Amino acid sequence: MSKMIELQHVTKKFNDKKALSDISFSVSEGEIFGFLGPSGAGKTTTINILTGQLVQDNGQAFILGKNAKDISANDLLNIGFMSDTVGFYEKMSLYKNLEFFARFHHVSTEVLDDLLKALDLYQDKDKKAENLSTGMKQRLFLIRAILHTPKILFLDEPTSGLDPTLSQKVHDILFDLKEKGVTIFLTTHDMNEATKICDNIALLYQGNIIEYGAPQAIIDKYSDENKVVIRFQNGKEITVPKEEVANYLGQYVVSIHTMESSLESIFIQLTGKAFTNE
Repeated sequence: MSKMIELQHVTKKFNDKKALSDISFSVSEGEIFGFLGPSGAGKTTTINILTGQLVQDNGQAFILGKNAKDISANDLLNIGFMSDTVGFYEKMSLYKNLEFFARFHHVSTEVLDDLLKALDLYQDKDKKAENLSTGMKQRLFLIRAILHTPKILFLDEPTSGLDPTLSQKVHDILFDLKEKGVTIFLTTHDMNEATKICDNIALLYQGNIIEYGAPQAIIDKYSDENKVVIRFQNGKEITVPKEEVANYLGQYVVSIHTMESSLESIFIQLTGKAFTNE
């Protein structure tokens, strides 16, 4: 598969503060890539470089097979960007907000209606945008970004504030776009979500990529295969070496499972900091 996004040894400073420090990664066509890091880690700077809004100090950035510095207005039509800062008309209805973009991209109203129904918004389509809940706005912004089935899709916290049922519906739509060859670059603070839907991830901290690869491969790398967690009927849990498991059998054991790390615990292990959006 061709590389749709690639950074090679990119560095970016703002005054004397280094926002990105020699970062490199690539994202292939049809891949769901998770770019994970707390606020201030460098995620927005990276996206702005890839979309031609910023120029890096060192290194090279490529998108859609060309240098990010050289992307044109026509190239931007092949990119979907989930944003709440532009093109949101509070006095217009939810439907009119999206119909404007559908017409701009020559997308049929049938496609728009299908997306509204898939994300449980169709019944609220006549509500004024200013009266929408945070979750409704989130889904509106997502639909706007994916209406034209772009080649590359940038999503910032696509399921933030959504309940598990709606989050799953968003995931189903992303998997469908992936099947169509859309490359999805997403940021999320939900490590479980990243583990579930991403083909590859990069853990970003203070402008550095501290881990990169398939989520399960990273988890396996840091998991201790020689220890297991034993849970008892009274709710107590203990961690013991595998060879000691036999000593606890028959003692009201409810479950025994291997000790597997999570992306969040790995992040804490590598940085000494909790993974938060603070």
